Amino acid sequence: MPADRFSTTARLRVLGSQAAERVYRAQSRRLRTPRRSRLTGRAALLALVVCSLVVLLAYPLRQYVAQQSRIEDLRQETRQRQERVEELRRLAARWKDPAFVEQRARARLHMVRPGETGYLMRHGERSFDRPPGGAVDRPWYRTLWRGLDEADASDAGRSDP
Repeated sequence: MPADRFSTTARLRVLGSQAAERVYRAQSRRLRTPRRSRLTGRAALLALVVCSLVVLLAYPLRQYVAQQSRIEDLRQETRQRQERVEELRRLAARWKDPAFVEQRARARLHMVRPGETGYLMRHGERSFDRPPGGAVDRPWYRTLWRGLDEADASDAGRSDP
């Protein structure tokens, strides 16, 4: 038998049985060990941390975006108000000019210089130096008296104890 031990057929038999045992062990290992899921504990923990961060940062991020929008709105409003202030400063500077004051007094109050003759058109077209929808063309003093009469009439309707 010793010669048989080193023979090719003996060796092939031994190798075949060893291979069969390995296959059997591998198959039994697969049957015994359940398949592990691809989601490991570390991956689950990482997913939980990422979701928590998203939830925690969503509200502050939304607030930040809203505040940035509000800041931009306030800056635009500030620019508009500064433009309005500049416009009013230019108008105030114009009112310091005596020629402008005289021109406005002539147009709105129907004032004339001594020696000039003033004319008012009663049923003509409206004056072009007034904005549309302005007061009816009549002397300023009539508008003043009409306003006083209306105020007096409304006060007469009230009875104070």
